[in-house]
Amino acid sequence: MAISLSLVLLVGVILVFMIRNGRVKWGPALVAILFGFLLASSNVAPDIQKFLDSAAEAIADINP
Repeated sequence: MAISLSLVLLVGVILVFMIRNGRVKWGPALVAILFGFLLASSNVAPDIQKFLDSAAEAIADINP
C-alpha cells in the first residue's frame, strides 16, 4: 500500500508539473485521470498491482 500511495503521489506531482509547463493541457490530463479511476475499478486492477509490486521488489533487490 505504501508503494502504491507514493507512486500515486509521484505521478500526480509529475502531472501537475507537466500541466503547469504547458506540455499537457487540462483536457487530456482530465481524460487520463478519469481513465486511471476507471482502470482501478476494473478486473485488470489486481494484475496491474501485482506487476507494480513485482517491479518494486525487483528494483529493491538490485545491489549497488
